[in-house]
Amino acid sequence: MELNPDEMQVVVKRLRRAQGQIGGVLKMIEDGRECQDIVTQLAAVSKALDRAGFAVIALGLRQCISDPESHEMDVSSMEKLFLSLA
Repeated sequence: MELNPDEMQVVVKRLRRAQGQIGGVLKMIEDGRECQDIVTQLAAVSKALDRAGFAVIALGLRQCISDPESHEMDVSSMEKLFLSLA
């Protein structure tokens, strides 16, 4: 299923934020920052990526529900996608 590019802008924003966080983590490592600080930032990046993935799935589900004739929903595939983020 192809998702609406306009609606995907929310996901793009999340991913750009995560990209910035990853850059920050790399700089922290290069600067020799404390382990706890680095791990805290890695956890934030991980959560941001998870949220982006869940947003993609939510958009797909919303599209399938709002226009079922043009978007045949494969429940098994959607379930696998959702569980791959768990």
